[in-house]
Amino acid sequence: MNMLKIVAVPMHEEGRKFVAIFAGITVALSFVWMPLFWLGVGATVWCYYFFRDPVRVVPQQEGLVLSPADGIISLIEDVAPSADLDLGDDPVTRVSVFMNVFNCHVNRAPISGKVTHVVYRHGKFLNASLDKASEDNERNSITIEAVDGVRIGVVQIAGLVARRIVCFVNEGSSLGVGHRFGLIRFGSRLDVYLPKGVSPLVAVGQTAVAGETVLADLLDPSRVRIGHPE
Repeated sequence: MNMLKIVAVPMHEEGRKFVAIFAGITVALSFVWMPLFWLGVGATVWCYYFFRDPVRVVPQQEGLVLSPADGIISLIEDVAPSADLDLGDDPVTRVSVFMNVFNCHVNRAPISGKVTHVVYRHGKFLNASLDKASEDNERNSITIEAVDGVRIGVVQIAGLVARRIVCFVNEGSSLGVGHRFGLIRFGSRLDVYLPKGVSPLVAVGQTAVAGETVLADLLDPSRVRIGHPE
């Protein structure tokens, strides 16, 4: 990693107390054994890096569904949406983005609209890359309705290491596309439920960038991805 690029990126306020704790422990370790001190310095830098909140260039074209998270597209499959999203019972395409502990964990809205549902469920802490994590793991389900009535479901899912899902919005909140709506610490997954009939423009294994990578085009729902990730 380029250390200058790491320290030059703004940190989300949710990370301040964690960086302070890491830094305090590091100082204490300096009185015990200097090699431990330097390990603590590395851990503190990593903690800052984990909570980084970089500026993103959000596409302004109408009808685009953007990735809500940084990470790897781990699953794309047709499933019935969770009842928490109130999107009906018919199968729709779910795109899952898996975040490891080195990804930026600030989550961004995939579309502009009004938050109609926010439902938090306690659950397990299975590996977030597993399919069953969508139903078994601790999660927070959010439904966003655009002005034209199109609704998108987004689910924040805790993983093996993650022990805290943070959501900044409530039912009735208005979100702009690419706006920050939450984060998860430390390692997790985001599921996006596309409207029925809308094809994804990403492939499994592709790297996604929150607020920038286009997952689908609502104005051209039959548009499909050309090519494969390399």
